[in-house]
Amino acid sequence: MGVVYKAEDTSLHRFVALKFLPDEVARDHQALERFRREAQAASALNHPNICTIYEIGEENGQAFIVMEFLDGMTLKHRISGRPMEMETVLDLGIQIADGLDAAHAEGVVHRDIKPANLFVTKRSHAKILDFGLAKLTPVVTGVGVSAMPTAAREELLTSPGTEVGTVAYMSPEQVRGKELDSRTDLFSFGVVLYEMATGALPFRGDTSGVITDAILNRPPVAPVRLNPNVPAELERIINKALEKDRDLLYQSASEMRADLKRLRRDTDSGRISSSGSGAVQGLAAETAGSSTSAVAVQPSVKPARKKYVLVAACVLILAAAFAAYHFFPRSNPPSGPAKITQISQWNKQMNWTRISPDGHAVAFGSPVAGVTQVFLMLTSGGEPLQLTNNEGDKYVHSFSSDGKEIYYNWYIHHDDELWAVPTLGGAPRHVAFGWWRFLRPVGRSFIM
Repeated sequence: MGVVYKAEDTSLHRFVALKFLPDEVARDHQALERFRREAQAASALNHPNICTIYEIGEENGQAFIVMEFLDGMTLKHRISGRPMEMETVLDLGIQIADGLDAAHAEGVVHRDIKPANLFVTKRSHAKILDFGLAKLTPVVTGVGVSAMPTAAREELLTSPGTEVGTVAYMSPEQVRGKELDSRTDLFSFGVVLYEMATGALPFRGDTSGVITDAILNRPPVAPVRLNPNVPAELERIINKALEKDRDLLYQSASEMRADLKRLRRDTDSGRISSSGSGAVQGLAAETAGSSTSAVAVQPSVKPARKKYVLVAACVLILAAAFAAYHFFPRSNPPSGPAKITQISQWNKQMNWTRISPDGHAVAFGSPVAGVTQVFLMLTSGGEPLQLTNNEGDKYVHSFSSDGKEIYYNWYIHHDDELWAVPTLGGAPRHVAFGWWRFLRPVGRSFIM
């Protein structure tokens, strides 16, 4: 929506951010109206988790907004395809929910909540940016009169049925082009929470049509399957925020904030455990545990002599077990047919299969539209996760020694190239040209 510059306020001697519209956009009446609405909507909000608007002005025919200067990075850059620490997810999530609650209380719906519009300062302070797509909704007072100024007519800004926002973070109502309210921000915030917790988007696809179909009709992969450290309660909060029926999802940001605060309190007190454990480098083998409550146990008072007796007994038992294991002959295991378990019910072709170092996952190649792509599947079963989606056949080479990446050969333009892709999913990186068959991974390096 705009071009932003760091500037100095020569009157107050402070740094500010100046946001201008590009020349080609400034000539667009609708874009200019959205620009003005951003200033009007955001300037009415005074909250520590919303970027402060100082003024709106015009110079030589160019409109600009003066905003507070923030030092840090967007949440998009903080995530970068990797799950964040749960403590950080909860802390930032509570701040963002608090900012949304303040905006919604003033009748302002953002309509474009996504990591690129959420800023995190160097002191881990969350700020909501860019109300350029915000929609003013009536706030009814006790006498039945709207307390908010009248915004430009909505039909002048978007044609009926036009999608507004960023597709992957849209609510079902946005996709359908229906009337929106504050709950559309809560759905988008649920998508952001999912991405913060897992490093991946809940609704993905090669085209906007595929993504919108997933938003409307498909449930996302359980967060714990992408990150075993996701607590069961956080998964419940995310799932409720991503309900496709808006009557079933969170009805207010304050309700969502309360659940996140409660989870942070319980996590700090040790009453909450993660939903799963024993992961495959970012992919949970399955839900290995569940949320448990801490039970206070009163310590029993025993004489010191009894403690010594118990310690001595434990030492003797351990010594006996050690001697039995090392000095007494052990019988061979009974012979007979080994138990064979089928780990995959997938009925599609699987080539170049490789087992992860911990044995919890399998990487393999499988054709998609005639091109072999890289997939990851849990040995415990379930649907595989597609990790690549571009031209050129790929052949799985190996896992990195820590299991966090999968190395594969990419046959493109008649050349062999070695690439690596995170097991959680993310942007592949180039490793080497040719001779990949003679390379052996050592950590994240290779020797020949």
